[in-house]
Amino acid sequence: QVQLVESGGGLVRPGDSLRLSCAASGGTFTTLTFGWFRQGPGKEGEFVATIDWQDRTILYSDSVKGRFSITRDNGKNMVYLQRNNIQFHDTGVYYCGAGSGTTILIPRSCRYYSWGQGTLFIVSP
Repeated sequence: QVQLVESGGGLVRPGDSLRLSCAASGGTFTTLTFGWFRQGPGKEGEFVATIDWQDRTILYSDSVKGRFSITRDNGKNMVYLQRNNIQFHDTGVYYCGAGSGTTILIPRSCRYYSWGQGTLFIVSP
C-alpha cells in the first residue's frame, strides 16, 4: 500500500503562485495514477487534476484548467501541483490520491485507493 504525504499549503493572496507537493512511499510509483482533489469550506470534495503513470494523459477540472499544472517526478517519487493566478475559491484542503493504472480512465475519488492527510491552503486578501 502506498503512503502519501502532502506539503506546501499555507496562506496566500489572490494572484499568487504556489506549488503543492506529494511524497509517495511504499508502492510501485511508476505504475500508479495520481490525482489531486480539494474540499473547500462547506463544500463537497472536488476533482482538481490527475496524471497517469506515463505522463500521457493529464486531466484538469474546468475551474483550474489553464491555471494549475500537475506533474510527477518518477525518480523522486513525487507529485506536484503548481498553482498560478490563485483565486479565493481555491481555498480548501488539498488531498493527493493514488490509484491503479486504469484509474485515469474514470478519475473519480472512489477509484483512488490511497490518500494523504491533506494540506490546508487559504487564499486571503
